[in-house]
Amino acid sequence: MKVLLAGFNLDADVIAELRRAAPERADITPETLAAAYARISRNPRPVDELRAEARAEVERARRSNQTIIFKMGHHSVAEHAVFNFDLIGLSRLAIEEVERFRLCSFTEKSQRYITLGDDFVVPAEVREAGLERLFVDTVRLQNALYHRLYERLRPHVLAKHRELAEEPGNQAVLDGWAKEDARYIASLATEGQLGMTVNARNLELLIRRFAAKEMAEVRELNTRIYALAKEVAPSIVLFTDPTPFDAKTYAEVGEEAERSRPPSQKSRAGGRPTRAAGVRLVDATPDADLRVLAALLHTVTARPYGDVLEEARRLPPARKKSLFKAALRRMEFYDFPLREFEYTALTFELVVSASCFAQLKRHRMATLTWQPYDPALGVTVPPSVAEAGAEGEFREAIERTEAAYAVLKKACGAAAAYVLTNAHRRRVLIHLNARELYHLSRLREDATAQWDIRAVTARMSALARRVMPLAGLLLEGRTVIRTFMSGFSASGRPSLRPGSSNKTNQSRATSL
Repeated sequence: MKVLLAGFNLDADVIAELRRAAPERADITPETLAAAYARISRNPRPVDELRAEARAEVERARRSNQTIIFKMGHHSVAEHAVFNFDLIGLSRLAIEEVERFRLCSFTEKSQRYITLGDDFVVPAEVREAGLERLFVDTVRLQNALYHRLYERLRPHVLAKHRELAEEPGNQAVLDGWAKEDARYIASLATEGQLGMTVNARNLELLIRRFAAKEMAEVRELNTRIYALAKEVAPSIVLFTDPTPFDAKTYAEVGEEAERSRPPSQKSRAGGRPTRAAGVRLVDATPDADLRVLAALLHTVTARPYGDVLEEARRLPPARKKSLFKAALRRMEFYDFPLREFEYTALTFELVVSASCFAQLKRHRMATLTWQPYDPALGVTVPPSVAEAGAEGEFREAIERTEAAYAVLKKACGAAAAYVLTNAHRRRVLIHLNARELYHLSRLREDATAQWDIRAVTARMSALARRVMPLAGLLLEGRTVIRTFMSGFSASGRPSLRPGSSNKTNQSRATSL
């Protein structure tokens, strides 16, 4: 056996310093790795020799990439080239578009841990409509209230959790609670930043989709990303033009949907609005526990699926539960359930705040689709805002925001959403299997999770356990988690006392 480290990411400034200190060379590009690995399937030589050849003949390697990707259709070779991008000064709304992409990696500036300034994006659509003053005045009103709320909520949180506040190590966490609730009045135009890691194949998809977007900010981002990638790796980022599929499909589906509606419903702008956030399980695999159990038996026996499915049906309830316990008993806090738990499907419809959605959207392995933000769905007001006596001021700012939104909507269309806040809501459809739900539940029902998404996820877990009680044995929020959830205060805030954090397999094994 021979294992070589073929390469790794380098900071761009380090690469620039190396270039300045050495003669000009053409092989400082990820294209050579892609070209070398592409040759593995048809060339018997060791891969380190193929890499050396690609570095020595960069132009030939580029031509090879173009032939393999464009003519032969083997696009996967582009996945061996990886890029890192700093994305700075994007609006919260644009970041939602960036983080749609399932197979990229993102780390984003958190509005929970960092005190916001007053930086925000004024979209080109608003400027072109001559409504910049209305937009800026509204966002500045929101930002001013954000700072007042933070100053008001901080002493409120410290007083409410006086015992915790006495420990110096808890100060930063308690301060974060004030920030995370104050930010509900901040707009979707608020500037953020993130680091993005993406391979060339997914980068090409991102560029092509962004080129077809209506949002001017996203198209500008696309232009800048493409220019940087093309300079470094022109042979593996090839299909970048917007396509009619990306640009027109949703609009055409919408037109067909409108034509399909009965005449009596065409006067309605949309479905019946709901003024409260909600979680509904709208679809689930029938006999979900049975499907997972049959898949487990299929893996550990030599029998065909039909036989083990029938056997699973005949097992008494106690034996079924014992088999599930065996599958889950040895899980550590960092483990996921076995892959057989993926033979289930759960679809939830959620009505969530923008603040909650900002966290939910990070779970990209699930299938996640959503509607635009809709003021008709109401807003989520953090309980602490009401407790601190600031709800009236909060709702007054919301009224001013929605009045501005109505004006902007007529003139700017979808770009009006920039002025809405983290408190505004949208409908979301999320489809995931039991294994994915475990990941969501473990992260978002943890004692350190933010209260809004924690409540949504806890409801999802509870509904899931109704249709798959055995597969959902260790979904957090139930017996296994009571060891640390018992530290929660009546307000839903977690206790920070020692022992209130997640436990390892000892607590899990004990409960099983």
